[in-house]
Amino acid sequence: MRRKLFAANWKMNLTPVEGRALIAALRAILDPRAAQLARDRDVIVAPAFPVLAAAAQALAGASIALGAQNMHFEEKGAFTGEVSAAMLRAFGVTYVIVGHSERRQLFLESDELVGKRAAAVAAARFVPILCVGETADERDRGRTLEVVMRQLQAGLAGISTEQARRVVIAYEPVWAIGTGRTATPEQAATVHGALREALRDRFGATTADALPILYGGSVTPENVDSLLAKPDIDGALVGGASLKADSFARIATSGLA
Repeated sequence: MRRKLFAANWKMNLTPVEGRALIAALRAILDPRAAQLARDRDVIVAPAFPVLAAAAQALAGASIALGAQNMHFEEKGAFTGEVSAAMLRAFGVTYVIVGHSERRQLFLESDELVGKRAAAVAAARFVPILCVGETADERDRGRTLEVVMRQLQAGLAGISTEQARRVVIAYEPVWAIGTGRTATPEQAATVHGALREALRDRFGATTADALPILYGGSVTPENVDSLLAKPDIDGALVGGASLKADSFARIATSGLA
């Protein structure tokens, strides 16, 4: 049985003080259910880089893990504005998001660059959360599977079968991110199923069937249950709804009695 994963991507929101307050509120809801959560799911928060230290302190003793929103593929050097694996490790980061559509669309990160980042994340023994997803134009032109398969293959190009056991895939249709529009459970399930088959072809059924594939894109407490009812949707990468403790806690506990 695959473990579920619920990841809060705070994006460029919250100061260190605000981040600590949000984590305290989230822990007040989730800590009493820690044993129940641990049976089948993991929960992470991924703050902006300046908030990592405060978040790490606020998470001390919690079952909630710490993630980062990106990572450079070099160990050190003249890369203004980037962060390295050693820098993230110093704060106790265990997950790193790579290839988010905002990085691809707004900052022009290519499939090749995303692949280099993902390989470096895996080599550093973090868990890469590799994001894939199509734009509205690509979906309208019937290119959804072509686009996500290209992104998947490039993103996994430098990752071995052994490393793949620690990989997470996140399907985030660009047209659903921050728009209030969400892929229907059926639309999401079609893509997730195709991604699962591609992973089986790449790594074999044993490895592929153990990898979580998350859905992201305007996930809310109201739609999360219908999404998770589909067999290949194993959790959620949550943006706006993760900035409120009660809404993210509701998402992270979806399916629990």
